[in-house]
Amino acid sequence: AILIIIRMFKWLKKDPGDLFLALVPFIFFGSSARALVDNGLYPLTLLLVTPGIYVLTGLTTIIALILSVFLEKKTGWDYRYSLFTLGFVICVPNLLTIQYINPVPLLQILGSWAIITAPFVLLRDKWWILKDKFNLSILAAHLLDASTTFVAVDFYGYGEQHVLPNFLTQLVDTAAVMFPLKITVILAALYIIDTNVEDKTTRNMLKLAIFILGLAPGLRNFLSLIMGS
Repeated sequence: AILIIIRMFKWLKKDPGDLFLALVPFIFFGSSARALVDNGLYPLTLLLVTPGIYVLTGLTTIIALILSVFLEKKTGWDYRYSLFTLGFVICVPNLLTIQYINPVPLLQILGSWAIITAPFVLLRDKWWILKDKFNLSILAAHLLDASTTFVAVDFYGYGEQHVLPNFLTQLVDTAAVMFPLKITVILAALYIIDTNVEDKTTRNMLKLAIFILGLAPGLRNFLSLIMGS
């Protein structure tokens, strides 16, 4: 699938790296829809659970991207702004459906995320791997995912579904193990990509995919927790 998307970007003559911000509303759309299902505010249907929600979000994003590029060619409007706007519009029903936000898990998650992410922000100008404008965003997205897991498991009794994280969590008796695990894996992946992938489109597409893989579940868990606790 990634190879097909890389070819699509080359056909459109666009850089996937330009879409880190523009795709956030679409990621929020998919994650918030899934969180609303988790909390009983949306019905449990094939399109709103895995893998249906990924297909729905992915197809919606691709159609919106192609439409935005077409509008740019016809009107001169920056396709990134059009894409962001389209994504925001489809998020409105989800935003209006949210009935309650619990400030306690909200502050716990954001506080944990800020504390763990801050050192990497400070190291940005001193550590070459973080100087790339995308790498810090990717790491921050995965640290948000780790923060939601940590708070959900340690404070609210949730269980970790993935085999390795669940094993490590039980081994050390805390989901805080997700922080060093995420940091190690993500920095290693970014190092491999930056030192081995020469093609810019491929490199940035791989980074965009890793970014989505961190932000999408992180947002879903974050929203599920603050809407339902």
